[in-house]
Amino acid sequence: MRIPKTLAIILAGGKGTRLGALTQRRVKPALPVAGTYRLIDVSLSNLAHSHISDVWIVEQYLPHSLNQHLAQGRPWDLDRNHGGLRLIAPFEGGPGEGFAHGNSDTLYRQRARIAEADVDLVLVLSADHLYTCNFLDVIDTHVNKNADLTIVTTTTDENASRFGVVDVDDRGAVTGFAYKPDEPDGDLVSAEIFLYSARTLLESLDAVAEEFGELTDYGKDLVPHVIAQHRVVEHRLAGYWMDMGTLQSYWAAHMQIIDGNGAVLDDPDWPIYSAQPQQLPACIEGSAAVHRSLISSGSRVHGTVEHSVVGTGSVIEDGASVTNCVLLDGVRVGAGVELTNCIVDEGAHLDRAGVRGSDDRITLIGPDGLIADRVPFDRGLALPG
Repeated sequence: MRIPKTLAIILAGGKGTRLGALTQRRVKPALPVAGTYRLIDVSLSNLAHSHISDVWIVEQYLPHSLNQHLAQGRPWDLDRNHGGLRLIAPFEGGPGEGFAHGNSDTLYRQRARIAEADVDLVLVLSADHLYTCNFLDVIDTHVNKNADLTIVTTTTDENASRFGVVDVDDRGAVTGFAYKPDEPDGDLVSAEIFLYSARTLLESLDAVAEEFGELTDYGKDLVPHVIAQHRVVEHRLAGYWMDMGTLQSYWAAHMQIIDGNGAVLDDPDWPIYSAQPQQLPACIEGSAAVHRSLISSGSRVHGTVEHSVVGTGSVIEDGASVTNCVLLDGVRVGAGVELTNCIVDEGAHLDRAGVRGSDDRITLIGPDGLIADRVPFDRGLALPG
């Protein structure tokens, strides 16, 4: 059987406003994950293992925060003469110019280039999630069920009103889609992975634009149109999936990785590739005490670290305590500082003694060392044991 020619489009241009100060200086796909990776690494590694080598990354918000890390696609074997990685930025001077106003509008502005690519299938991904998926399995579902659109779905323990809620029949056909409903009818949601037949996508983009005048988010216009007019099926994702779109989910995903019930990032058969700089191994010195934690390269620990992620090049001084925290790169925690349930942004220096954080809230500390936000625990997410 001929393998369908597939183009992957990663949407990496959103502002990620629900993450507050974490995305004021970087786009969400550039966020550190597990101390060693960037969030974009997950999507690109899944594509690499699925042998999909035509990959476009559509950028808009703070692209410089991502471009240096991408390294022309080299870590994912995408620096090639035919196909490979292409960065798609807003432009002036032709059809599709200007800034997009949502993800379906983003696709609409790229429709001429999608048509020129002359592919069979278009795989549209968000770069905001932690998961493992062999996209060849999704392609098999799409082809075997003669689908025009295949939506990858998963169940969630969170409030489903954050997502697109999907209804399916007993044969896996999608019968309904509600985008971020106030009262969700079930816990089956879109994993933000959509595999379109290219002709269906292009025709639907034009039809929706003609109907609405302009496109916004595909959960509001494009996907409902395709479901109403074409054959749409689900591909159920097995295993872990987390939307990293809030401070609660970002923090909880790291706690779950530590506890062994989260994303699997060290599978030798499905490694996560990245373009991280090479540094010395982490150094645990003096009277340091480290328990159930991830300590990244270039870090030095003199104090106490419990159930936490310590980012690259960070320093925990003697007399400092870090518990249930996620420290990004280059953080320095001074003597006498006690951190509990905190996310600390890149480069922050905390040098004033006292307690930072809270037992019943997640505290975000900005790069200036000041508290930028505090949010209550989302009880739908797993908390540290």
